[in-house]
Amino acid sequence: MKRWLKLLIGILSILVIIDIIASFYFYNLAIERNTKDFLQGNADLEVSAEAMEVFTEGDWHDWVDQQDFKRWEITSFDDLKLNAYFLPAKEPTNKTVILAHGYLGKGLDMGLYGQYYYEKLGYNVLMPDARGHGRSEGDYIGFGWHDRLDYVQWVDLAVEKLGNDSEIVLHGVSMGAATVLMTSGQDIPDNVKAIVADSAYTSVEDLFAYQMKRMYHLPKFPFLTSTSIVTDIKAGYDFKEASALKEVKKTDIPVLYYHGNADTFVPTEMAHELYDNTASKTEIMIIKNAGHGEGFVVEKDVYVNKLNQFLSKYVK
Repeated sequence: MKRWLKLLIGILSILVIIDIIASFYFYNLAIERNTKDFLQGNADLEVSAEAMEVFTEGDWHDWVDQQDFKRWEITSFDDLKLNAYFLPAKEPTNKTVILAHGYLGKGLDMGLYGQYYYEKLGYNVLMPDARGHGRSEGDYIGFGWHDRLDYVQWVDLAVEKLGNDSEIVLHGVSMGAATVLMTSGQDIPDNVKAIVADSAYTSVEDLFAYQMKRMYHLPKFPFLTSTSIVTDIKAGYDFKEASALKEVKKTDIPVLYYHGNADTFVPTEMAHELYDNTASKTEIMIIKNAGHGEGFVVEKDVYVNKLNQFLSKYVK
């Protein structure tokens, strides 16, 4: 009996050690600020030739290069210096869009959307670098959770600089979409009139559980649970609390959801779940044949028509 007990304890000890090693590996892989080679060749992130051409060679790159962006800066609740790029509208306006980029991106990547808001809608444009990205400080990626507090500060700064009559739209893609949804449940000024969430996930836990199974064929327990504990220790948040779904259940800000029906990186079902649970006035558009974050490119006319219709209801 003692021999079997020792054997069982030995096996359990080995499994615990493997789990601990795996937890730090996955933290380094996904959360820590570093090069993310694991995304290269990921079939779920493959984009159409049409979308790839726009993302990499579209004229919006030239537009970004030609603009005289002003640098804005805030100090976060945990003392990080965070950077953003601000472009005032051609004509004075009280309308401002604050854009939120995706995982491993940077603020200027949102020039694809910023150009439309600036050229076609006449908005001021603010494009922050998320913590752990671009010129912003931070040695970890927040996946929207700590970022939600940063975006409250960006909103406050926009109102302070641009006036109390400011009308603000938050527009995010992928991780940025989750960020603006997480922000929606915070105590933010009434100046925020509308939120646009493109390709959002319900929670970090849901996203990682899905990706861990899809990419590594691993179960949620114990690896995701222990990686969440490591993330809490090293970055100050756990996967379960980092929930856009929880925040939209208490928001009163109108939300427009976009999602591609061919998105296999963040499943389309997550958009439906968010839409069904949002407490405020809500609209959703599922874009045919669009992969992750491709909607604005593959169906631009449909996308912007819906956007214009939505914004006209809530932004004067």
